[in-house]
Amino acid sequence: MDLYFSGHDYKYAAEQSLLMLFPSERPAYPAGEPKGDRAELTVAEGAASCRLVREGRSFEACVPVRPYDSDRERVRQEQHALKMAFYRAALASGVKKPAWGALTGVKPGKLMARYLEEGRTAGDFARDFDVAPDRAALCETTTRHTIAAKNSLRPGDIGLYVGIPFCPTRCAYCSFISSAVAGNRKLVEPYLDALMIEIERTGQAARDAGQRPAALYLGGGTPTTLEPEQLERLCSALETHFDLSALREYTVEAGRPDTITAEKLAVLKAHGVTRVSVNPQTMSDEVLEAIGRKHTAQDVLDALALVRQAGGFQVNMDLIAGLPKDTPEGFERTLERVLSLEPENVTVHTLAIKNGSFLAERPELLPDAEAVGRMTDFALERLKSAGYVPYYLYRQKYMSGGFENVGWRRGGTVNLYNIMMMEELCPILAMGAGASTKLEGPDGAVCRRMNPKYPKEYIERMNT
Repeated sequence: MDLYFSGHDYKYAAEQSLLMLFPSERPAYPAGEPKGDRAELTVAEGAASCRLVREGRSFEACVPVRPYDSDRERVRQEQHALKMAFYRAALASGVKKPAWGALTGVKPGKLMARYLEEGRTAGDFARDFDVAPDRAALCETTTRHTIAAKNSLRPGDIGLYVGIPFCPTRCAYCSFISSAVAGNRKLVEPYLDALMIEIERTGQAARDAGQRPAALYLGGGTPTTLEPEQLERLCSALETHFDLSALREYTVEAGRPDTITAEKLAVLKAHGVTRVSVNPQTMSDEVLEAIGRKHTAQDVLDALALVRQAGGFQVNMDLIAGLPKDTPEGFERTLERVLSLEPENVTVHTLAIKNGSFLAERPELLPDAEAVGRMTDFALERLKSAGYVPYYLYRQKYMSGGFENVGWRRGGTVNLYNIMMMEELCPILAMGAGASTKLEGPDGAVCRRMNPKYPKEYIERMNT
């Protein structure tokens, strides 16, 4: 879509709204007089306005800029007014109201936290951004978990992440740097050798800084792609080089049921792992085949039986709303089957179509936004009725229907690492290919340091 600005240069704010309202469009900034289908976005005389032209028809909206007492606040209020004007013009043109209204960004909890600190309510949040009441209430609940997690942290607490970028096969929706291990098995040992170097260096730096992990997360990829001896080596290195005396949880993504064995679980249990993810994504064999997984729903049941037999693990199970060949009725059957297994945590993701994934090239294979909305709405109500409580929430770009990802818990089984990482509550030291370390800069802003993306590059970097 062509975008024309007057009186401002709020490019990022405009593009966020465009992406949310018109996900198939990409921004363009032509020179000259406005013409054709377009959005004219203006800030002038204490108001922001949008003139949206679609198929020759014009739709307009104007929103006053709220009072401000600093230049920084002026920018924030002008951007908010501009987004609301764009949003109202889009709705007038026939765009269906999104569940999250005019709200953009991936971390609505940060905004909700500001509302709660200022004594405002979820109702105020819903009204200001035209957010559906159930989503505003969801955001308030998860934000209160974030506040509790923040208050529980002590000086020197950090999160620790280790990435293992290998999987049995590559899923059709995956845009991560994980590699199918069958064709890259020769890389696994050199990768572990390089990872040992980074673990030693990072561990020493953490000790020198007086930092101790409060939460440790082995992700990927699929860490349980490693053999038992390799898992033993990895876990032992972490114990050797980090002070784990303050560790409150230890999570391992055993996400693919076809990688879980009793021997691997015994290694994890011996090293104090407290939580594993057994991630079906769906319990439909047809949908599993469509996304490129080489296991069945029965394999998920068998893997979970092994985990329960090993004992001592909290279990998370991931589901995805919006997978190819899935339907609202099929998703409901999947969720009911998962609930019958009584996992401590259930995480419901909305499919996000990212560049680099197979499905980015085949959007016609996917259920539409209305169907995805039925799936996520059912999950909200059914999980609450089953006694689960939402404890963390985030959104992503290119997400089907603009919905959300939500972690649900039974009892006190929150995953602290997920909250720490998503809400940036403390430093996150991350190791492995594609890992992103998050540190607080001198001005309080979060600074990120990215490792090389691909295993070969990572190995070369660690060996220089």
